[in-house]
Amino acid sequence: KLIESGGGLVQAGESLRLSCAASGYRFHTYTMGWLRQAPGKEREFVAGINYNGGATKYADSAEGRFTISRDNPKSTLYLQMNNLKPEDTAVYYCAADISPGAIEVTPVAYDYWGQGTQVTVSS
Repeated sequence: KLIESGGGLVQAGESLRLSCAASGYRFHTYTMGWLRQAPGKEREFVAGINYNGGATKYADSAEGRFTISRDNPKSTLYLQMNNLKPEDTAVYYCAADISPGAIEVTPVAYDYWGQGTQVTVSS
């Protein structure tokens, strides 16, 4: 089970930190990702991190503003989002990829999903 928290309504330029608590998973062995879906758009990759935090990958839209991290002893995934923009408005999902290997950017590669948390950025 993956449970996201930390979403909310902020103004452009502000920050949010999303968290994703995992239970019942071998969290420390999985690649984890944050993906988002805006109204009327397809779900898209935002950031990913490998099993031990040694490698990360970001979408161009997130590079330099967002930071993904994980705390394996706490089975928790984080996404620090700075300098938020109205185009960042979406439902944000954490997801787990149980297959070993590279950090995947396609949503279909992820096996387990949380319920999502809404992030709304006003201009």
